Amino acid sequence: MGKTDSTDTTPATQSGAPPTPSPDEMRGLAKRLRARADSVWMNDQPHQAADLRQAASLIEQFANLTAEVLASAAVIDGLTRLLELAGGA
Repeated sequence: MGKTDSTDTTPATQSGAPPTPSPDEMRGLAKRLRARADSVWMNDQPHQAADLRQAASLIEQFANLTAEVLASAAVIDGLTRLLELAGGA
């Protein structure tokens, strides 16, 4: 009673939600989903294979958007710091 399950390997944030994967981790997941969709195991399930390919495509798009947002945030953070140093913020 009251013990934490030590088999849970997914770290949680303070809100209890798992952390958002990095863009590279998302791309890895998309690659695995696409490989599963293209495997011989999906030959008799074309609709499920198509769903896996679509999911992989959406995850890749999300990974690309996440990478762009993170890069933009880094630029904005750098500009904010420069403004602070210059006494303008």
